[in-house]
Parts: sequence; structure tokens; C-alpha cells
Amino acid sequence: MKLISGTAHPKLAEEIARSLNSRLTDTTVSAFPDGETYVKINENIRGQDVFIIQPTCPPTNHNLMELLILVDAAKRASAERITAVMPFFGYARQDRKDQPRVPITAKLVANLISAAGVDRVLTIDLHASQIQGFFDIPVDHLYAKPVLIKHLRKQRNRSDGANLTVVSPDVGGVKMARSYSDALGAELAIVAKHRVSPTKVEPMRLIGDVNGRDVLIVDDMTETAGTLCAAAEILKESGARRVFAGISHAVLGELGCRRIGQSCLDEVITTDSVPFTCQQKVTAVPVAGLLGEAIQRIHDGESVSSLFDIENGSV
Repeated sequence: MKLISGTAHPKLAEEIARSLNSRLTDTTVSAFPDGETYVKINENIRGQDVFIIQPTCPPTNHNLMELLILVDAAKRASAERITAVMPFFGYARQDRKDQPRVPITAKLVANLISAAGVDRVLTIDLHASQIQGFFDIPVDHLYAKPVLIKHLRKQRNRSDGANLTVVSPDVGGVKMARSYSDALGAELAIVAKHRVSPTKVEPMRLIGDVNGRDVLIVDDMTETAGTLCAAAEILKESGARRVFAGISHAVLGELGCRRIGQSCLDEVITTDSVPFTCQQKVTAVPVAGLLGEAIQRIHDGESVSSLFDIENGSV
């Protein structure tokens, strides 16, 4: 097994290697003066099982191109098998034609990854599960839910199902919210929203009762935190006692961090699948153990389905 890291999230790659009692392969990733990416693998990987760890988070285009170049370098170095470990899959929201004359970019990215020479993809909480079908190679789709729920259960005062309501911030996330509410023994509610622009959301109404209850908003990702903060506001106005959020991927920039800091949210609990610099109200739960266990099982030819089990000790 050889673990190779791009520059998107080197800290996560190091933690994955540590969880496997291994080390990262010596690799040079730099840029020419004109901005072109330069890659050189400084160790022999001929006949090896190679795992390239590179979430395609912002800057998305740069990190995606770097991944493709790393894959090509490994392929030309005669790697036996190449697995792209993409904790966060960029462009996942562009998974269908919702307007005339627009691309299905998630499918294009899947084609590029396959054409570059990737044999397998490992990812966490795709924005749309059907993206797995865009690939003609195996996709191991893990879920952040076991990791987040394990953290919530440690915080007894936040995970008491008798006084907890799990909220979906939109109708499309009801299935995800239902799985959390079932696992926590909590009630379920929905905030029906109207998206005005990519950065602005107007909540419409709350479906369910949150008066006097703790609330956990669950979503697969947040970027500008517009949906999250708007939902938290309407929940507080409806009588919620405390409002927390459980987010798989916090792709937060300056705007998102500022909104969360100024919002009525008590805390945002997320994974460290992507790097972010928020200091206020954001807690990161590590996923290196989950990814490391999945990598080991893929390498050994074992099933990864038991990693979906919340009670599994490995997560």
C-alpha cells in the first residue's frame, strides 16, 4: 500500500497515514512560474496499491486538476491499482439539467477521473447519491453519520432523544434527517425554503413542532451558511431552546464563518473532510479513522459495508 497526498488537505492525509501506522509516500507537488502543476513521485510504486488522498474542495478546479495529474503520474509509474480518496467530491451539486443549456458537470468530472486512470473512488456523503452511477468504476460511498452521531452521543445533554428534534433545512434532505432522527430516537421537522440566489435563502415555513426543544439541523454540506443560519433563525422564532447543526462537509469561506459567528446557532458540528479556518461555534470531528479503516479494507479485499454501522467500534 502506498499513500500519496495532494496539497488540498495534507493534514488529513497525515492523520490517515497515522491511523494506518503507515507514512505518506515522498511526493513533490509544486507549480511552475506560469501556474502549471508539477508532480513527481520520489519513490518506487511499481506494482503497488496506490491511494491518492485529495478532496476537491476550493480552489476546486486547481485541486481537481492536481488530482488528475497525480493519477497520471502514478499510472505511468506502473502502479497496480489507483484509488482516488476524495472525502469531499466537488461539483456534486451540478448533477442534473435543471435549466436549459447547462452542463451536468458531476458526470464530466466522473469521466475525467476515470479517463485519467483511477480504478476506484472512495468518498464521503455525496451531495446526490446517484452520482455513484456516473462512474463506470467502483465507488465506495461512506457516510459521516456514524462519526457525527458517535460524537453527539458523547454530549449527553445534546443527544437526549426525548427532548431533541432533528430538522432538515429543505425537503430534499428529509431522508438524511430521518436517518439521524431514527438513530437518535428524536422527532423530525422540516424547514421549507426558497432559494433566491446562490448566497441568499428565504425560509418559508416550519413543518413540525420545536417549541421548548433542542434542535439538530442536519445537512450534507454548507458553504456560505445561508440556509443554515436562516433555518436556525426560524427555529429560534418558533421556540427552539438550543439549535445545533450536524454537517458532513463544512466548505466554509470568510462569508460562511462570519454568518455562523453572528447567527443564533449554538454550535456547528462537522467533519474535517475539508480544511477551514472558522474559530467560532464550529467543532470538527475527525474522519481519518473512518477513511483509514476503509482504505485498509479496500487494500485487503474486505467489505466496507460494516462502516455504515453506527455501533461499529472502528468509527
